[in-house]
Amino acid sequence: MGSTAVNSDYGATRELSALQKERALYRPELPPTNLRSLPTFGRAESPGSIGSAPPRHMPCPIPCHSALISPAGSILSTGWGTAVRVEYGDATIAADGADAHVIGNAFPHTYGQPLAHFLPEAANAADAAIITEHPVVRVGVVFSGRQSPGGHNVIWGLHDALSAHNPSSKLIGFLGGTDGLFAQKTLEITEEVLSSYKNQGGYDMIGRTRDQIRTTEQVKAAMTTCQTLMLDALVIIGGVTSNTDAAQLAETFAESKCSTKIVGVPVTLNGDLKNQFVETTVGFDTICKVNSQLISNICTDALSAEKYYYFIRLMGRKASHVALECALESHPNMVILGEEVAASKLTISDITKQICDAVQARAENDKYHGVMLIPEGLVESIPELYALLQEIHGLHDKGVSVESISSHLSPWASALFNFLPQFIRKQLLLHPESDDSAQLSQIEIEKLLAQLVETEINKRLEEGTYKGKKFNAICHFFGYQARGALPSKFDCDYAYVLGHVCYHILAAGLNGYMATVTNLKNHLVRWKCGAAPITSMMTVKGWSRGPAATQIGKPAVHMASVDLKGKAYELLRQNSSSFLMEDIYKNPGPLQFEGPGAEAKPISLCVEDRDYMGRIKQLQEYLEKVKCIVKPGCSQDVLKAALSAMAHVIELLTIMSSPSYSGQAATI
Repeated sequence: MGSTAVNSDYGATRELSALQKERALYRPELPPTNLRSLPTFGRAESPGSIGSAPPRHMPCPIPCHSALISPAGSILSTGWGTAVRVEYGDATIAADGADAHVIGNAFPHTYGQPLAHFLPEAANAADAAIITEHPVVRVGVVFSGRQSPGGHNVIWGLHDALSAHNPSSKLIGFLGGTDGLFAQKTLEITEEVLSSYKNQGGYDMIGRTRDQIRTTEQVKAAMTTCQTLMLDALVIIGGVTSNTDAAQLAETFAESKCSTKIVGVPVTLNGDLKNQFVETTVGFDTICKVNSQLISNICTDALSAEKYYYFIRLMGRKASHVALECALESHPNMVILGEEVAASKLTISDITKQICDAVQARAENDKYHGVMLIPEGLVESIPELYALLQEIHGLHDKGVSVESISSHLSPWASALFNFLPQFIRKQLLLHPESDDSAQLSQIEIEKLLAQLVETEINKRLEEGTYKGKKFNAICHFFGYQARGALPSKFDCDYAYVLGHVCYHILAAGLNGYMATVTNLKNHLVRWKCGAAPITSMMTVKGWSRGPAATQIGKPAVHMASVDLKGKAYELLRQNSSSFLMEDIYKNPGPLQFEGPGAEAKPISLCVEDRDYMGRIKQLQEYLEKVKCIVKPGCSQDVLKAALSAMAHVIELLTIMSSPSYSGQAATI
């Protein structure tokens, strides 16, 4: 159908170790949300299935077929798989009411769509729509973004759902990421292709390249591919940038009356695609577990030799979620979070002094070793370094050559640039990423800090204010070591379930939605599956580059920073003093697939209480109960009590929803 086959190793059968073969046999379970057509426990041979019904006010998902919607409560087994209930909530709004107008204007076709809840067959929901026919569909899938453990299981789950509902349906993978999407380079995903990629790390089954579908030419190429290949849906697997692009693609397709539906899946190792609908991302758990074991090994080495300070930089982009989770899992002596630095406006000198004071305090207890975690995004959180980067990137935009940039810097920027060591200068001059951020993985901020701390400690030694032994630092960067790791059991399960939810979304005829699973900290049988419009996750942020340039940003799914009022951060702060002085290092060990540790989930996920989708549904149930109680004919006392309570609630919610309240909350 116009696609191009590629002579490469994509989809080739892997050579698996004994452990990998054992992992490939594991079949993730499915929650009881009608994702299952047959029970799936452990290695059960029958794949799960998923179905859904389109909202009654939305078009049928497959223009060339008509899905059969049955009255709630009846189940018509006229198609492949089982009938599935989907309940629609109210129209969604922007988290910040001040952004609603901008987002609504930018996404007139996809903003304000309802939430979708996928319900168990036994659920009592009289207004649930039920879809029972599953015609042949053609679905495309593409990796957009950096590889994250568990990505293959999203494709596996989607494949199993398609096959369970209609074995004639096709799943088409785009080779080499979005470049393959534009060039129509495809591979049909079959059971044979999947066989050696189930529960395995990496993205090598179909690969990835660039991370965007953004320019007019790229969007047109994507639409041409979808139309040429007659795709009913395109599933985009990625993080904040990829899902922002997915939302724009969905809007453009809707405006152009392209029948292909766009579905996003939250997969990124950074853990920064986090909002009221998404509790965590696929890959975050694995990355943190693998890094935590490496960190713990270093901690044990430090305690054994008692003469080195280890500065460990962790991958994770600008947000510090990975660093926070790894600190909670491994108990290093110090962790510097970018969000703390930004909130307190700490300079590079302030941070250096903090570390030196910690080294000196430990030396007074005869301890000359330690382990410190540093998020790679710290460089963009230090005010003067961020301002310097913005000026450098502005000169890149103007076409100034790398060799000439230093001579075009403003006086203050030039002074800072010349103060920095040669190796860091060279790294700061690198061209920015496609989202205008610095190439964080290439900037060795840990080496800069280690060098500055050594200089300050030597100065204190000469002045006599530090009386300890010589300071010795060893630096590491943990990032690429974990990206291709075998995914944890949690990531295997989570990704596989999300793949099934993608089919729900397709069957429901939804466009511009992200697959969601909530209540994740609880046992899988209590997970809640649904879908949320990507536009409901968007915010509008102003941004500036250079001293005079300011611009209103476009609506986007923005990175979520570590919440400095959240329970995970509070837990870290409660233990920071003992971490610093007492060497209570903890080693979670290697990834476990069975036995102790196999069911462990991220600590930062488990300590929070984030079941937003569940609470929305609970609120709807309460409102329905109020309607049932307060009806014409009820007593005056009941009516007065209801009016008084509702008036108070409305007054409170009106205040809390105002832009001024949001602004005050952000500055507290």
